[in-house]
Amino acid sequence: MLWHACVCVLYREAVPTEPVPGQPVRGYLITPNGRRLSYLDFGPAGGRPLLGLHGHLGEGADFAELARALSPDGWRVVALDQRGHGDSDRAKQYDRNGYLDDLSLLLTYLGLDHQPLPVLGHSLGAINAYYLAAAQPDAVSALINIDGPAHLPVVDPAPLSVLLGLPYSAPTREELLSACGSLTPLLENGLRPHQDGWRLGSHPADMVDSDTRVLGDHWNQWLSSHCPALLLHGTASTVLPTAQAREMASRRPGTTLIELNADHWPHLRRPKESAIAIRRFLDSILGGRCRGTWPAAITSEPGPGNRRLARIRVELDRAR
Repeated sequence: MLWHACVCVLYREAVPTEPVPGQPVRGYLITPNGRRLSYLDFGPAGGRPLLGLHGHLGEGADFAELARALSPDGWRVVALDQRGHGDSDRAKQYDRNGYLDDLSLLLTYLGLDHQPLPVLGHSLGAINAYYLAAAQPDAVSALINIDGPAHLPVVDPAPLSVLLGLPYSAPTREELLSACGSLTPLLENGLRPHQDGWRLGSHPADMVDSDTRVLGDHWNQWLSSHCPALLLHGTASTVLPTAQAREMASRRPGTTLIELNADHWPHLRRPKESAIAIRRFLDSILGGRCRGTWPAAITSEPGPGNRRLARIRVELDRAR
């Protein structure tokens, strides 16, 4: 395995040059058209690989806490900074084919294209994950969808158009934060040094392009794959309505719905409960095949046939 990695700083801590559990190595690859793609490999090198895909305005580091929670079970989380996000270069466009091409390149580069692996995604990343499963069913052994809808209403302007007018960079971090105004809580974690100043984690124009292209109906792709799936939904989400989440679980065989009291970012708002649900789900699958039967959604009173889910619920309650 070639680790084309560099020493960098994440959360103000030095990142090691070799993967150890829970501590990422930042690596890079160059696409055929010369773009740089950046990823974090949380190790361990011999662990079972799991691909993590963040949502709009996010980056691979969003999964740092989850990677630490999964590492005792032997999972090696590899989290891509998707095109135009984090330390990955900007792209000319942000359609589904472009995102999927990047995923194929990454899996091939890391030597992870020889057998299926679980793919976890949040929002945009979840949609890209189930598109990958539909297009390349032999590449994905299981799906973990964190609040990724099967349908997004087509609106004009796109929701992320609120970013237009923001500067991409500024001489100082403080100036850039000031310019972000009320959007600061959404953007501040992605700020990074840039040339002689600081920049946003993603360019506003790129995010509007990507957001515009993801609006619409994705039901066919969501229903086209047949691997086990976990749908982790925040019941206060303004992106995925609870009614749609329940329909997604009921219409797709082998899909488990876990509902948490959170907004669109349940893995960040409820990290302990999310990690428990994800660990239990991963423990229930082997080589893309369910080892147990999962009901379509959490029920308020699990019956005898739902004992596995009942145990999950007990652990979730203890974590709250």
